[in-house]
Amino acid sequence: MNRRLERLRRWWAARPLRFRIATVVGVVALVALLALSRLGVGLLYGTMLGAADAELRGTAVGVAGQLAGGATPALVRGPEVRVVDSAGDPVDGGPDLPLGPKQIRELAAGEALTAGRFTELRRWLAVSAVTPDGSTRLVVVTADIVGGAILLAHAAVGFLVGALVVAGVVVLAAWVATRAALRPVDRMRTAAAALPPGERLPVPVPRDELRALAEEINLLLARRDEAVARLERFTGDAAHELRSPVAAIRAQAEVAVAHPDPDLAQESLRSVAEEAARLSTLLSDLLALARADAGQRLRARPVDLVAAARAAMARAGEGDSDEPVLQLVAPAPAHAAASPSEVDLVLDNLIANARRYARSFVRIGVLPASRSVRLVVEDDGPGIPEADRQRIFDRFLRLSPEAGGGAGLGLALVAALVRGRGGSVTAGATPSGGARIEVRWPAPTPASRPVSEGESPPPRVDGPAAPEAGPGPE
Repeated sequence: MNRRLERLRRWWAARPLRFRIATVVGVVALVALLALSRLGVGLLYGTMLGAADAELRGTAVGVAGQLAGGATPALVRGPEVRVVDSAGDPVDGGPDLPLGPKQIRELAAGEALTAGRFTELRRWLAVSAVTPDGSTRLVVVTADIVGGAILLAHAAVGFLVGALVVAGVVVLAAWVATRAALRPVDRMRTAAAALPPGERLPVPVPRDELRALAEEINLLLARRDEAVARLERFTGDAAHELRSPVAAIRAQAEVAVAHPDPDLAQESLRSVAEEAARLSTLLSDLLALARADAGQRLRARPVDLVAAARAAMARAGEGDSDEPVLQLVAPAPAHAAASPSEVDLVLDNLIANARRYARSFVRIGVLPASRSVRLVVEDDGPGIPEADRQRIFDRFLRLSPEAGGGAGLGLALVAALVRGRGGSVTAGATPSGGARIEVRWPAPTPASRPVSEGESPPPRVDGPAAPEAGPGPE
């Protein structure tokens, strides 16, 4: 049964919209017309029986008056009038009534009834009469209603045929109206399919559903053109960025082959290794971005941001004395709903980007909140111009190419990973004018939050004292 219903549902869903609308309208019209037909036949039937009962009751009352005046039952008996006792036995000398005991009781109770086959249909009604000797008699009168029944049958057939015809007309009208209503949509669809890039559909003047549809299609076309343009820029920039390390590796290899000097070969191999590492990093970032765009991410679980920040600082290393000092500000334990690999990528890219521009220090702040956790990375470098604080998360964007470093994918990867988890990334400035990148991750749900043993640790600061106040709650 369920399989049949499912098959029927799939068949119905595969029908054209015009067919489904016309069918539903036709079925509703047919059901409504059949209900009205039944109501009309019922009203006619009730009217016919009411008229017959009134006539029969008048006859019965007249005969009952005669019996009460002393007339004998035999004198008032006729083809349509009979006199019986309370049990239904005739007292007028005529034959038994063609009615059963139950029907006699209904007549004695004052109810009228219809009995007989369709071709011999009769209406029966009885009135009580008290004779001069004190006995109670029933005056039973009857009338032939075959003609009325035939008329009702013809009326019912007429109503049914009329309902079918009208329902057919309604279906045809619904089909034509639906076709006319959907014609502008068909034209709009055809026009949208033939639009060249950059063009938009004309918006109808009336503020109706077609105008709303045209506006939504135009928004969709704008997003399509923007996505295509972004893909083209991404492809071109990726090809350009990949070409540089590949060309450098090829040039160093050709120099090493042309000049087989051990000292020169060692320097060439070192350059090849550096460019290969740069190429590997670029490819890893591109793959991570592609996975983020496709929504391919691991299941979120609570990740200890404080421990992840310490691990990222250890991976970054202290370097020589000229490199900025890394500082960690973690007032309390904090966990983010993400995956460890995502958190590591975000921290590595933010720390690397901050160290590239910092003068003396980079501060990493981990601040828990009620429904989110904040990761703030600050430096004391030249900062980010206010006009560029939205653009820095674009792909292959480098505000200061002379600073060297990556291909402009780090912050774009950070934004893609964090926003993919429902978080946010913003760029700002420190009080001293340095860059400030703030990441907000959603906090784990209470059911998945790890249970810490003992009391919360006191505020902790790793590294030397900061030259300015650390990040605080906004």
